[in-house]
Amino acid sequence: METRELAYFAAVAEELHFGRAAERLGIAQPPLSRAIQKLERRLGVLLFDRSGRRVVLTPAGEVLAREAAKALDAVAAAEHRTRRAGLTEPRLVVALKPGGDGALLPDILAAYQECPDALPVEVVLCGVAERARLLRDGTADVAFLHSPWEDLTGFDTEPLLVEGGVAVVPTRHPLAARPFVHLADLDADPIPRWPDPRASESRTSDPRAFEPRTSERQASGPHVASGLRAGDAAQLMQLVALGRMIAVVPESVKEQVRRDLACVPVVDAAPTTVVLAWPEQTRSPALAAFVRTAADVAAGDVARRPAVEPGIR
Repeated sequence: METRELAYFAAVAEELHFGRAAERLGIAQPPLSRAIQKLERRLGVLLFDRSGRRVVLTPAGEVLAREAAKALDAVAAAEHRTRRAGLTEPRLVVALKPGGDGALLPDILAAYQECPDALPVEVVLCGVAERARLLRDGTADVAFLHSPWEDLTGFDTEPLLVEGGVAVVPTRHPLAARPFVHLADLDADPIPRWPDPRASESRTSDPRAFEPRTSERQASGPHVASGLRAGDAAQLMQLVALGRMIAVVPESVKEQVRRDLACVPVVDAAPTTVVLAWPEQTRSPALAAFVRTAADVAAGDVARRPAVEPGIR
């Protein structure tokens, strides 16, 4: 299979519409249809069910959609990493969402610059769903991710910090004065459904958008506003400030919450582990030094570890 064929297939698999996929690719629809038919003949399977009014992936198509995404990511990563390796002034690119480092990054950067293998660090701030993509396509060397909420397939990881959750509410909210709450206490308010970091970015699916998740009891309530959608964490906090929803976030976020919001511990919220992630089989002294430094800072130990972490040399 050629990467062009995989790109054509991936576009149709994401759009589930040959016309939109062709427009997205900048080609006419007939050549796209012929390319997909040629791919199906070569593989000996149908990739799309075109019998109804909608285009639907077959089981074989669902498998290829997953594998094609990995293959195209690998090709893009090879290009990005090769170009970056040729830079006259190499650097270490660290990706994170605002507040996603558990407040560890300032101390990590201060300690890392003292390491003999350290490189200049470029920090890339991005959305919830973008960090893993930047790792996979070779734009970033390492990223702060959150387990168990993200797909860590293909990454080596180092756990740094386990956090509980807090509910972010307006200061005037009845729960704001409580010392703690349970998840059941939040049933009266819409809670955002967090973006799926594994979702593909396409016109039909925006993995960066937050939408309200409501229980069956909420579904019929007048307090659930329709059409709520936030494109990033700042917009989400604005909706919280307006009293339109409550957000449950890792407890380290409370240091950055605006003054008109309050953070209340949620005693039964699922814990979140802040992890450093990097592509498997990476061999980089600069990255190894960064990971060791981060682990030491998280453990409260500024001394460098003598051993090299598995997967980084």
